Amino acid sequence: MRSFATLSKASSRLARVVRPPGRRHRPVFDDLHAQHVPHGGTIALTVGALGVVYGDIGTSPLYAVGEIFFGHGNVRPTPENVRGCISLVIWALTLVVTVKYILLVLQADNDGEGGVFALYGLLHRHRRFTAALWMLMLAAGLLFADGILTPAISVLSAVEGLAVATPVFAHASVPITVVLLSVLFAIQHRGTARVGGIFGPILICWFVAITALGGRELLRYPASFGALNPLEGLRFLWRTGVFGSLLALGSVMLAVTGCEALYADMGHFGARPIRWGWFALVYPALMVNYLGQGAFLMNEGTVLGGKLFYSLVPRGMLYPMVALATIATVIASQALISGAYSITSQAIALGLFPRLRTIHTHHAHAGQIYLPFVNWALYGGCVLLVSVFGSSSALASAYGLSVSGVMLATSLAMIAVAPMLWRWSHTASASVFGMLAIIDAAFLASNSLKFIQGGFIPLCIGLVIFAIMMTWRWGRKATFAAYSAKHTMKMSELIAHKRRATVFLERNALLMVPKPLRSKHDNTPALLQLLWDRYAMLPRNLIFVEVVHRKVPYIHDERYHVTVFQRDPGKGCIISVTLSFGFMEDPNVERTLEQLARHHQIDLPIDEHQWIVHVSIENILPGRNMNFLRRLRMRLFMLLRHVSQPAHYYYGLGDELQLSAEILPVRVR
Repeated sequence: MRSFATLSKASSRLARVVRPPGRRHRPVFDDLHAQHVPHGGTIALTVGALGVVYGDIGTSPLYAVGEIFFGHGNVRPTPENVRGCISLVIWALTLVVTVKYILLVLQADNDGEGGVFALYGLLHRHRRFTAALWMLMLAAGLLFADGILTPAISVLSAVEGLAVATPVFAHASVPITVVLLSVLFAIQHRGTARVGGIFGPILICWFVAITALGGRELLRYPASFGALNPLEGLRFLWRTGVFGSLLALGSVMLAVTGCEALYADMGHFGARPIRWGWFALVYPALMVNYLGQGAFLMNEGTVLGGKLFYSLVPRGMLYPMVALATIATVIASQALISGAYSITSQAIALGLFPRLRTIHTHHAHAGQIYLPFVNWALYGGCVLLVSVFGSSSALASAYGLSVSGVMLATSLAMIAVAPMLWRWSHTASASVFGMLAIIDAAFLASNSLKFIQGGFIPLCIGLVIFAIMMTWRWGRKATFAAYSAKHTMKMSELIAHKRRATVFLERNALLMVPKPLRSKHDNTPALLQLLWDRYAMLPRNLIFVEVVHRKVPYIHDERYHVTVFQRDPGKGCIISVTLSFGFMEDPNVERTLEQLARHHQIDLPIDEHQWIVHVSIENILPGRNMNFLRRLRMRLFMLLRHVSQPAHYYYGLGDELQLSAEILPVRVR
């Protein structure tokens, strides 16, 4: 008999499990880590990136320049002002998107993944960055707000082109937009795998079309090329003064919305295809179109209904262009919706958000998910914004604050990340990203002027999400501390009881536990004490299972850790298993346990119908001496727990397994 041994095996790639047909399971993926390794040639990945990454920033010409002169910016379209504002747009694209994101930030990957939670994972390794972690949590909340605003303003701005074509549609933009958004959100549960392949070619058509529109105007009025001189933008800011400059910058900011998607979607396509797509097509197309819009204004063209973009379109091509723009904005909206699912899923895995019901919409891709609660929350927000604001120009006042906040958070986080990843000196890091942060701060300040008109909306949404994340993280830690404080027997006592026992419960019992058991001196979980008090005997095979979510996207080193405390043919076993998952992975505990049983790492039959999984459901009791604010926070946490899906369902243990849920009172002080 081997009384105590520790088995540790690096197993980052588990074999596929073949299951009988007709059973309800979460999808089985051939490779738990396949999702972060882009598959396919660079050209195919570049085309795919065009359809997902660049939808938001690629449809900004629909409203960005128009807002500068005919919206919130309210700049008089004189030739000098037009050259200055177009210069600001061009150099915002160059400095913020090209230099900051394309050339620098895309190099700051966390195991191939990007986005605010990738930065969170990098900084979480160092406790001195607590304030930066809070900032990134707020940035995640602002990104969720962006997921509400972008579909609303993008689709509405495209549909408004119908009113330019004919007055019949003058008052139909809002109803048509609501219908399109309703259809878009209603089909989310089907997934995007079938139509995702055509997103790239459609966006290529869009970029070619806007290049042609801008190039046509540039040929008529080449003087617009003067906007390439950065001094034109600086002269405009000097002439306009501080307040006027901030008003204009608030609208210039609209040209770079969507740049965070370049970084967030890096794991799906890789940095190289994203860079290729930008330099080969997107950047030139946007430059030519914005210069063309400037040429149209300097040539004193007639702006129809205040819609500058559609004024560039030849009359006979207006309806096809409206159709193409609508499809492009729907694709851009789809990317933001999918991004909201991904952000929420990552926050759940990091322990920052309640566990929401997650449905996998593709049998082979773990990243294709659908969260019903998030979907309908986004839909309700989009429809409400479209109905209340009524036009893309009015809605633009609420747009930009969230994006500029995320951009600033990324720049500030990169000041700390660059020395860690690239061995930059702190001076170099602060100089480069400090200058970029100043630009982001200027955009944030300019958008703060729109606070009363609607800028408060994304800020409120972001703060609510931030409060939820902070409360959930605090509540989980407090609950864990109270749970761990319960007096239970030591592992050595359990082993002694098992050796002396002559009668056992004839079952294979798996106990889900909140902390690892690695030593004979560790306390056993309170759940075991409850079962011991109830049955006065132990299961023959007793296996403790702990699930750990690491602050990395994928697990490459040690997927599982098995500690064998007792293994006896006559008396059964006591084994502790720790399963590790990254925040981008599907935590399918049942499948991993099947693999361990199949490879004889744990003493379980391969047929999971012969298992009994015991889980504890904490009945949280507030401490008697809590002050008012702490008690209020506890009430919010208890409300979130009511919304949250039980952990065993989230880990895929609720469909086919025999499950025993035990209520365990826990008093949080």
